[in-house]
Amino acid sequence: MTSLVALLRAVNVGGTGKLPMSDLKALCEELGFGAVRTYIASGNVVFTSRKSEAAVKAALEKRLEAYAGKPVGVLVRTAEEMAQVLADNPFPKAAPNRTMAVFLDRAPPADTLAGVRGQKNEEIRLGRREIYIHYGEGMGKSKLVIAAAKAGTARNMNTVAVLAKMAGES
Repeated sequence: MTSLVALLRAVNVGGTGKLPMSDLKALCEELGFGAVRTYIASGNVVFTSRKSEAAVKAALEKRLEAYAGKPVGVLVRTAEEMAQVLADNPFPKAAPNRTMAVFLDRAPPADTLAGVRGQKNEEIRLGRREIYIHYGEGMGKSKLVIAAAKAGTARNMNTVAVLAKMAGES
C-alpha cells in the first residue's frame, strides 16, 4: 500500500465547491482507499491505496464530478513526493504562511516565468511539478498572475508540512 495525498482544486474556497470533509472521507472510502484522513476544509485528504497515482486521480475526479455535478480537479502526490516538496522549498527562511507551493500534474512549462504578470515583491521558483511563490507582503494585496498556475492548486508551507507528516505516518 502506498500512502498518498490528494489535493482538490477550488473546494470550499470563497463559497465555491462546497464539499464537507466528512463527505470527502466517505467518497474515498467508497473508492476502496484505506486509512482515510482529511485535513482542514480546503480539500486535503491522505490515504493508502494499491492503485497508481494516475488511477487514483481518475477515480477521484470521476467520483467527485458525480457528487458535485461539475469537474473537480485533483492533484496527487505520494508521501515521499510531499516530503520532497517541503524539502525543496526554495524559501526556507520565509514565513511558511506566506510561501505557497502550486501543485501541477506535470513540470511547469519552461516559459512559466516569462509569462508572469503583476509581480511586485513576490519571489517565484520552479520545482519538479510545483511552482513555489513567496508573497513577501502576503497574498491579500498581490496582483500576481501566473498562467501555468491556473491548472494547479496551491497550499501554503504550513499545510504542506502537515500533509507530509500525515502521509509519512500512514
